[in-house]
Amino acid sequence: MDWDYAHYMLTEGKQAKENPAVISPSREAYRKRLAEALHLNRTRILAFKDKPPAPIELIPQENTSPSHLQAKPTKPRRHIPQTSERTLDAPDLVDDFYLNLLDWGSSNVLAVALGNTVYLWDASDSSTSELVTIDNEIGPVTSVNWAPDGHHIAIGLNNSEVQLWDSAANRQLRTLRGGHISRVGSLAWNNHILTTGGMDGQIINNDVRIRLHIVETYRGHQQEVCGLKWSASGQQLASGGNDNLVHIWDRSVTSSNAASQWLHRLEDHTSAVKALAWCPFQGNLLATGGGGGDRCIKFWNTHTGACLNSVDTGSQVCSLLWSKIERELLSAHGFNQNQLTLWKYPSMVKMAELTGHTSRILFMAQSPDGCSVATAAGDETLKFWNVFGIPEVAKPTPKANPEPFSHLARIR
Repeated sequence: MDWDYAHYMLTEGKQAKENPAVISPSREAYRKRLAEALHLNRTRILAFKDKPPAPIELIPQENTSPSHLQAKPTKPRRHIPQTSERTLDAPDLVDDFYLNLLDWGSSNVLAVALGNTVYLWDASDSSTSELVTIDNEIGPVTSVNWAPDGHHIAIGLNNSEVQLWDSAANRQLRTLRGGHISRVGSLAWNNHILTTGGMDGQIINNDVRIRLHIVETYRGHQQEVCGLKWSASGQQLASGGNDNLVHIWDRSVTSSNAASQWLHRLEDHTSAVKALAWCPFQGNLLATGGGGGDRCIKFWNTHTGACLNSVDTGSQVCSLLWSKIERELLSAHGFNQNQLTLWKYPSMVKMAELTGHTSRILFMAQSPDGCSVATAAGDETLKFWNVFGIPEVAKPTPKANPEPFSHLARIR
């Protein structure tokens, strides 16, 4: 827009058009020549001109790197296989929602309890071995859980005992007795502390290093404890029960009391709570899942006890797992689809629904690299799913250049 020309047309130009007889022929000729020279022969007051000239490049294009010229590429959407990559038979798998019969250890060995027998499946070579078969008088096996070292495993039994086994040597180390009065359906390790949850509603911390192994007892559940999970820091324990309750226990609060008091009592679920999962990227975030009468996944701030969100999944929630790679949550379900559902967190948008089991998915375990998930269902099959993608390969840290003469002792 040319404001000078606009002003001229609104003032002098308008006057000249209104009084054409006053202007002499020579003056009119001069005005026309001046208008041509100054581009004043326009009919519009406001008009768009041509595009401005392109700016002069101060730096030649061949000297600029392509990374500066191109936009950052968007991350391609991950392909999630809709079918399992492997299926194994699991005969005599006990179809009981309240038990925990599957666990994947840090040494990449999967433990599964089938009736009275615990089998080990080595994921590195797909070999299967039998660890132990329990006598009928004390069986069946009601829970299995690997110690953090991936070599020792705890086995909970129907008769209230817990056995500790060395899987490498294939021998039993000890039996923990005297804590519970009925079956032990849930187990959770916290370094040398093995926490056990029983049908009697009790939660017991056992120090496996000492003879008198019972060091703490948590009393808060009135019915069977079917879910136990320690936080990554080892400071807080989440427990879920058949009484529809979730308790948060804090070691700093409980260590001074014989029958320790819970930090938070969460009463929002309306059915048994077995599915518990601590978030790997936010230490005080806990996800819990309710049974058939509840069907909800709830998220909790365990510092304050506040419920952050609740999502109705439409079916029984049997198990929950967080991805170690992305901000995603996987849930395992019962009737009527018996599906795995992958959710994006925190939006809780469904990313995928994976079907294949013909009965409710009772148990779920995650591989040490975080990519694969094993599921065991009432249809007596064990399936493996590549649901969480491929782990990012960590770049090796460059070795620092050693100081000259660093191998010599310093005198100071």
